[in-house]
Amino acid sequence: MSGHEGEERDEGEERDAGEVEAVGRFRERTGLPGLVDVHTHFMPERVLKKVWAYFDAAGPLIGREWPISYRREEDERVALLRAFGARAYTSMLYPHKPGMAEWLNGWAAAFAARTPDCLRTATLFPEDGVEAYVREAVEGGARIFKSHLQVGAYDPNDERLDRVWGLLAEAAVPVVMHCGSGPAPGKYTGPEPVGRLLARHPGLRLIVAHLGMPEYVDFLDLAERYAEVRLDTTMAFTDFSEAFAPFPREARARLADLGDRILLGTDFPNIPYPYIHQLEALERLGLGDAWLRAVCYENGARLFGIADRGL
Repeated sequence: MSGHEGEERDEGEERDAGEVEAVGRFRERTGLPGLVDVHTHFMPERVLKKVWAYFDAAGPLIGREWPISYRREEDERVALLRAFGARAYTSMLYPHKPGMAEWLNGWAAAFAARTPDCLRTATLFPEDGVEAYVREAVEGGARIFKSHLQVGAYDPNDERLDRVWGLLAEAAVPVVMHCGSGPAPGKYTGPEPVGRLLARHPGLRLIVAHLGMPEYVDFLDLAERYAEVRLDTTMAFTDFSEAFAPFPREARARLADLGDRILLGTDFPNIPYPYIHQLEALERLGLGDAWLRAVCYENGARLFGIADRGL
């Protein structure tokens, strides 16, 4: 290791220590026993590097500079989440074409097996055989699924997925779905396709990623209509997102009313700011410590049975 590399590593370790301390102070002042983060990304290395390259190039779905704050080796990222106090987190991964999902599910199963505090995650794509590999993942212990309508460019109402949604609803396995039109709209993003899906599968445990950014109000409407719909906070209320998709101030009271169905999500490691900023952005909403405890820990712990029987 060169002297320059050593200095960079020392600076990185000092920065990490400062962030861990800041997150610890947040947890202490709000009375949090830990964090449950339902929207973190772990993927096969070659897939993650392609994702990072896309962010680095400010690809068309991003359209702006987006530096990756936690470009680290896998074990370093896991260690940092644990140091932040994350008692449970996910390996959100997703295919952009047919033939990827089943392979990604195999990787995620192996990752969860060697990383027991990670909730075993799976994904899907509208393709022949999707019902079989989703059923296999559920029966194998998958605890949460990821559906990315923007990147996958598919309609959640594709007939090949209809039995899959029914299977997941019956099994009570939550699905984190990127269905909002931020940071750029897709052919099947927005509340309308999701509304049609929920009309057929009202019991689906759907977690709307990014609070449905920028269609926040429309997705709050769906959460109020369907008891199993939840929303994650990923990137919402941060300075970065408020600059292009501000959350309407008049809707803040609805966040309080739905406080038992909002879950912490961060997008770690693919965020352009420190992890603590997401937590402080939630805190500055002024909805109180009880709301923060519910969002950052209790709701997720209840959903995944963490408080009762551990991981």
